[in-house]
Amino acid sequence: MNVLKFGGTSVGSAKNINSVISILENYSTKDTVICVVSAVGGITDKLLKAGALAQQKDTSYQAQFNLIADIHQRILADLIPSENTSKAQHLSEKLEELKSLLDGIFLINEISPKTSDKLVSFGELLSSFIIAKTMQHRGLDCQRKNSQDLIVTNSNFTKAEVIFEQTNKNIQHYFSEAKQRITILPGFIAKSDHGDITTLGRGGSDFTAAIVAAALKVKTLEIWTDVSGMYTTNPKMVKQAFPIKHLSYQEAMELSHFGAKVLYPPTVQPVLNLNIPIFIKNTLDPDAFGTKISNDAHQNGNAVKGISNINNISLLTLQGNGMVGIPGFSKRLFETLAQEKINVIFITQASSEHSICFGIDINDADQAKQAIDLTFENEITLKKIDPIIVETNLSIVALIGDKMKSHQGISGKMFSTLGKNNINIRAIAQGASEKNISAVIAEKDVKKALNTLHERFFEVKTKQLNIYITGVGNVGERLVEQIKQQRKYLKEQLKISIKVVGLSNSRTMVFNESGLSLKDWKSHLATGEKATLQGFLERAQSYNLRNSIFVDVTANEAVSKLYAAYLKHSIAVVACNKIACSSDFKNYNELKQLSRQYNAPFLFETNVGAGLPVIDTLNNLIASGDKVVSIQAVLSGSLNFVFNNFNESTKFHDVVKQAQKEGYTEPDPRIDLSGIDVARKILILARESGTEMNLSDIENVSFLTKANLNSDQVDDFYQTLIDDEAHFQNLYASATSNNCQLKYVASFNEGKAKVGLQEIPEGHPFYNLEGKDNIVMFYTKRYPEQPMIIKGAGAGADVTASGLFADIIRVGNK
Repeated sequence: MNVLKFGGTSVGSAKNINSVISILENYSTKDTVICVVSAVGGITDKLLKAGALAQQKDTSYQAQFNLIADIHQRILADLIPSENTSKAQHLSEKLEELKSLLDGIFLINEISPKTSDKLVSFGELLSSFIIAKTMQHRGLDCQRKNSQDLIVTNSNFTKAEVIFEQTNKNIQHYFSEAKQRITILPGFIAKSDHGDITTLGRGGSDFTAAIVAAALKVKTLEIWTDVSGMYTTNPKMVKQAFPIKHLSYQEAMELSHFGAKVLYPPTVQPVLNLNIPIFIKNTLDPDAFGTKISNDAHQNGNAVKGISNINNISLLTLQGNGMVGIPGFSKRLFETLAQEKINVIFITQASSEHSICFGIDINDADQAKQAIDLTFENEITLKKIDPIIVETNLSIVALIGDKMKSHQGISGKMFSTLGKNNINIRAIAQGASEKNISAVIAEKDVKKALNTLHERFFEVKTKQLNIYITGVGNVGERLVEQIKQQRKYLKEQLKISIKVVGLSNSRTMVFNESGLSLKDWKSHLATGEKATLQGFLERAQSYNLRNSIFVDVTANEAVSKLYAAYLKHSIAVVACNKIACSSDFKNYNELKQLSRQYNAPFLFETNVGAGLPVIDTLNNLIASGDKVVSIQAVLSGSLNFVFNNFNESTKFHDVVKQAQKEGYTEPDPRIDLSGIDVARKILILARESGTEMNLSDIENVSFLTKANLNSDQVDDFYQTLIDDEAHFQNLYASATSNNCQLKYVASFNEGKAKVGLQEIPEGHPFYNLEGKDNIVMFYTKRYPEQPMIIKGAGAGADVTASGLFADIIRVGNK
């Protein structure tokens, strides 16, 4: 004999019911089958809504009834041809009974728990009728038996308690005489010992199936739903979640209690002592293994079996100095909650006895506060304790596994993983059995927490990075293409998975929480929504994804002013924009502090030397205990390109134009040629060396004319270069006569910095610096005479993009 239960989604449509019938027909060829069915998906909620509307004297309850009737009539019509009017007539009669009940609720303006049970019982009665009649119509040996004739309960309406002695006798007697191959039972419903309709509580159809399985001592109980078993965590929130093949009864109950919807916790109780295995199976994929729940659960190599959560939690705290050393506070507190029939989901108490913290459903919070404040009114008046503190919009996340106790460091890994993603923990609870470690967090952080913990305990080989890029022009486009090209390599070799979630240029922005397609990202961006800096920030904040990185590929000051907001939401910042790091020292220092405080890396390697590891090398020198004495550098690839290509046979204007065209200058070349860009770079190096300095402290000796410097627009600037060609030719002639090369040099020595054009003699390390190359020489205590030298391409879209990409990978490796 087989006992199978099918949930609301499994019987939610004619298509799904056909799958159910196919499964039952297949099973019945081998053995007799008992099938317990839930109401059609969503019908129980619709019944309750109709009842509530009727109670409120709202005539729209009739529309709700019509919706319920239409759903069932359409399903029956799809399953059985229209000429079978007798079955349609029977369904109509049952629906008329429901309509009469709702009309009665409307007239008396009241719905009691007893009436509520009668109302919601129609869901299972209707679904079981439709399925049984369909199977009979198709010639299957099937009978429907009303569970109310078998299961006897007390009169605790809406969540009745089963009287097992009588119930077991009824079940055993009926099935000892039943001859049919298939029996359909409505789940969830029963009758009291006084003959009134009762229900077993939400999820009670699972319970019905377990009661029958235990009474008949069957070999297995199968729960059929719309997923292939119980998952490592909620697959709707964590795409990487996967079915757990084996669970113990205790693990299954813990997962179910903490939000796993495919199994109702009391289901386990009737079969637990009899060691009857439970299989969770998928109606739409019947060949999938699913999950087996038994006493001999196999370990999957992981001490943590699953991660679950409960939302809509309120955290209440009773605290005060008057509690310390005084017995009875806990007893009075929980007696008060019990009298109010408020279920406590979570409890923790400080060892100092100064406070007791507990979690309940948010809908019970106001009632609990009023009752507790009344119970402790005297102590509150005497200021021995504080009025109860209520916190809302919280959730509980829990790690679950029988073997966690024998594995050290599980809780430490859990809390450090949450902390690294700036997920604040409000309270912690762990039983002595260590099968469950629970933490209360903000509800807005649940998705991030589940993904972060799942990655830590089930996907430790791969780290997911979620990227937001603003500024997809020349450099930004190359960065996206490099990410696209290297995705496979990063996942296979570095165990880093990169997902680009948001892209923006100056006009439009586009997002996809699951990741944008990088094959056609340009077309998506072209049709995206209007771009705003604040809107881009708010979308990144609202997604609240783990390991998020904001990449700034602009030279926009307004963008740089948002870095702090990103960091405060634990979103790492990677920037080639130099403005933030060369802004007022107070702002620079604050960004560094926010990065540490919120565990959000702030990386800007491309600020100096594009793709060259200049800042990284400097940081490693400082971290290892070395100290910078002086820095000599050529830091502008654009200026080096300009002066390497400028001579007596070229025009300065033309060379600058060529540099801009090839992407070696900023869109406004005045930023490069004025020396401000180089001044920012040497300032950043000085600051990273440990010196407090501002841009105004740097001596900038400009080689430009007053006309160049005073030009209002870029076009005007280019015209002044033409007008002042003789000035630039004189600079070149002077260097040539001295057998020197013109180089724009930045220096930092003894706390002072300077930038300017210099004539570099032959033999100097800067003399043969070609093309757009940069060179940096660090003189330190360890390198006092022969400096640490870093040399290479210091400008260009590809190398700058590669520097940004390297910073993204650094975030992934942290």
